[in-house]
Amino acid sequence: MTRPPERPRPHALPLLLAFDLDGTLIPEQGREVPAPTAAALARLRELGVRVAVITGRDRAPRAVLEAAQPDAVATNNGGRVELGGELHREARFTADELAAVLAHELEDARVVVFTAQGPYALIPPNQQPEPWMVERGVRPLADAPADEPALKVGFYHPGVADFAARLRESHPHLVLTGAQPPYTEFLTVTPTGAHKGAALTLIAEGLGVPLERTVVFGDSDNDVAMLELAGYAVQVGELPLLTPHAHAQVSGPEALGAYLEELADSLEE
Repeated sequence: MTRPPERPRPHALPLLLAFDLDGTLIPEQGREVPAPTAAALARLRELGVRVAVITGRDRAPRAVLEAAQPDAVATNNGGRVELGGELHREARFTADELAAVLAHELEDARVVVFTAQGPYALIPPNQQPEPWMVERGVRPLADAPADEPALKVGFYHPGVADFAARLRESHPHLVLTGAQPPYTEFLTVTPTGAHKGAALTLIAEGLGVPLERTVVFGDSDNDVAMLELAGYAVQVGELPLLTPHAHAQVSGPEALGAYLEELADSLEE
């Protein structure tokens, strides 16, 4: 698979850098930005570069926010966007959409419904919750308030690919990610327009940076939407499905700091 036509990386201000978290800005399921990356980000901010975090998580770890000091944060795969710490947009399921998403055929699936108040989960009796669920004190799905809007739904099950295919046919306006490598047993569903490309557009507009002056970094299928819209796209890792959408590649989170230092050098020049 070939990369898109070559284009020059933006090398002057204004400039917005947008990062996925897991597998990109931090190691998979990590909590801290590697020291070389944090140092490079600090240097870039001093040069006037704007920084955004756009993640599938429902919230970014505090240590990551302290290290990156982003101007904007988008969570829930872009469904919830904050600019300067203030809520800018929040995509929600309608009651009918949520009912359709939860009417799945995945026997013994672990299901997590994310709301603004936190996540609620259905854990089959013969299964254990994910470690992060225990840490977050995730409450039973049956206790979720009926009037609390849902922002994202996650499924853990070996058969998520078939369910995703059915849901795409019945509700093509919903946004589905995962259910393919590297997340073959995990599926995320978000409301209409809740994807990272939409979040990147809102953030760029809010910060006054043209899309062609954006550089984005991602490692998995939920990053494709923002890689396609950015002025310059950088793949982190080696997932084949991202290759056609990226102009450059970084081997992994451990190599990101050096790439960002080189970017800072080019800005100073």
